[in-house]
Amino acid sequence: MQAYILSLDQGTTSTRALLVDQHGNVVHSEQQEFAQYFPNDGWVEHDPREIWKTTLSTASRVLEHAKGLSGEVVAIGITNQRETTIVWDRNTGEPVYNAIVWQDRRTADFCRSLNDADTAESIHDKTGLLLDPYFSATKLAWILDQVPGTRERADRGELAFGTVDTFLIWRLTGGVSHATDATNASRTMMFNIRTNEWDKELLRLFAIPENCLPEVKDCADRFGVTDSAVMGRSLPILGVAGDQQAALFGQACFEPGMVKSTYGTGCFLVINTGPSLVKSGHRMLSTIGYRLDGQTCYAMEGSIFVAGAAMQWLRDELDIFEDSAESAELAQSLNDNCGVYMVPALTGLGAPYWLPDARGAIFGMTRDTGKAQLARAALESVAYQSADLLEAIQSDGGSIRRLRVDGGMANNDWFCQFLSDVLNLPVDRPANTETTALGAAYLAGLKCGVYASMESISRSWSADLSFESRMDAEKRNEQVRQWKKAVDMVSGFAMG
Repeated sequence: MQAYILSLDQGTTSTRALLVDQHGNVVHSEQQEFAQYFPNDGWVEHDPREIWKTTLSTASRVLEHAKGLSGEVVAIGITNQRETTIVWDRNTGEPVYNAIVWQDRRTADFCRSLNDADTAESIHDKTGLLLDPYFSATKLAWILDQVPGTRERADRGELAFGTVDTFLIWRLTGGVSHATDATNASRTMMFNIRTNEWDKELLRLFAIPENCLPEVKDCADRFGVTDSAVMGRSLPILGVAGDQQAALFGQACFEPGMVKSTYGTGCFLVINTGPSLVKSGHRMLSTIGYRLDGQTCYAMEGSIFVAGAAMQWLRDELDIFEDSAESAELAQSLNDNCGVYMVPALTGLGAPYWLPDARGAIFGMTRDTGKAQLARAALESVAYQSADLLEAIQSDGGSIRRLRVDGGMANNDWFCQFLSDVLNLPVDRPANTETTALGAAYLAGLKCGVYASMESISRSWSADLSFESRMDAEKRNEQVRQWKKAVDMVSGFAMG
């Protein structure tokens, strides 16, 4: 009998539910967008109730579709936007405040107040992360301190904290399970990735009561069973990973040195470093790639805050086009970029710069500058930022021979070719680009035996298209030089 995994992919701008079969094929999917809230400069929030509503709605529709198929849905895998922070009442399940999204920069001043050399080094050594508003710890501290009565309730054990995966697990199990996985925990800035435990010293630093934290499990583990009153049926939740680690797993990057880059709302380049925790000297992040059977596989990551979000901005705020897919046609209509460069620091600059106060800018505009130039500049900026990450990894001793890509922008042939040109690397796009959801499904399927082994998953990976660099070195070097000049201008403006 055919076995299916229900994969829940809760992202930054939409929630998706996908039905994945035992061969790794996506049989059916449903997607629903939800609102983004920007209450102050640099603030980004979601309504946790909308996150839950879209998750339940898309999952229900997929399960309804599955009824018409021969076979059975046997388990659930969850992948999610990471670092986004939610606090809720243990009795009612109601959030005490909106979800503070990973892009949110409201705690920048708080981070600066803590950023002495010893503290920053201790955080980096224990968590692999840099002291930055990006991560969950300072967001959680903000909620506890700024929402009246919340800290007192947390101290009494009345409140629960979680990243989005934890919130969904709690709701799906009817409040029975308060759990997360090692990859999501590793992005909170409270979890020691060397010892695989919540770090008591960091909890004291951020004034976080330990009783509000979830249990940390392996990525393929038993996270609970859905409440039949909630889902209409009982299903085990057997796989969980943050979206970028799920994509690493879905891309079958199981060997040290293998690397993937996901181009969604942001861009996240992750390289498998195996059982060794590699500490970057160039402001890259060390993180947990996945943890299976108690064994940790580490990774190094570069995080770009704005990738596909730049295209959304051009579409929604400037009305450059109606569909982001039109950007490729506009970019291709030009022979070159006409000297126009965009630094899309719409929510600060991530790796390797880490400038939370940076703001976006467009350089080189003339009277001839129009939609095509802006669209091309936005696409090019994502490739240039990827080149910055690659340069940092290489400076840390990493050697990358090929790049596996996924995410919405990876479906854009023009972008993939330009990315290969700028990186001077072969770029491989998989036949199945649903790698994030696929990674969560693989994890759940490994736990229940739907997928025999990681080796069998690796053998099933195949490329749809491979892109080879065609740009001459002189042109590449000049364009990268101009990009770095634009970033320097933005950096200087951010620093006053």
